[in-house]
Amino acid sequence: MRLVFLGPPGAGKGTQARLLGERFGVKQISTGDILRVHQSQETALGREARGYMQRGELVPDALVIAMIEAELELAPSGWVMDGFPRTVAQAEALDEMLARRNLPLDAVVLFAGDRRTLIARLSARWTNPRNGRTYNALTNSPKVAGIDDDDGGALIQREDDRPETVAKRLDVYDTQTAPLIDYYRRRGKLVKVDAMESVEHVTHQIVTALGAESPAW
Repeated sequence: MRLVFLGPPGAGKGTQARLLGERFGVKQISTGDILRVHQSQETALGREARGYMQRGELVPDALVIAMIEAELELAPSGWVMDGFPRTVAQAEALDEMLARRNLPLDAVVLFAGDRRTLIARLSARWTNPRNGRTYNALTNSPKVAGIDDDDGGALIQREDDRPETVAKRLDVYDTQTAPLIDYYRRRGKLVKVDAMESVEHVTHQIVTALGAESPAW
């Protein structure tokens, strides 16, 4: 199973990537998590990325692609990718990586949702700063408010999950991603799901659309 999850912030891509990864025994690949790990481990890539981030600049494609390529080597059984690609140039780079390995992409799942609901969702999102796991007070709340279910530590609300910042993030997504949706649609890879449904129903939509009813798929 080799999937790309594509959709706006707040659509539940990270949650679904984790659930499908656990269900089918494949690796969840998240660019946000990868950047955090490389920086915490002080790798050469992590140190280089930190310099760009501290200057408020975007991490260059070449650096992100190098991190993604390293992750693919650690996922022989397959993967679900969340947060990459974000542009057509990145999609082309991913296609080249997979072609070299003779491992074609199975599908790109587009998480569709309306703007008002996405803003409400993101504004209710809380994050475990220690491992990046997210919760949502509206759709996926922790058992105890403000506390992570697994490690018992405090959750935080990130600055980029505040309503005014969320609106700007959605504008950026719309601008960047429209060409990417068309790119994958032309290649017959795009599968669309209604991300505004419950977590369980979105999982069901994805599994059904992919014909992935058993882990042997």
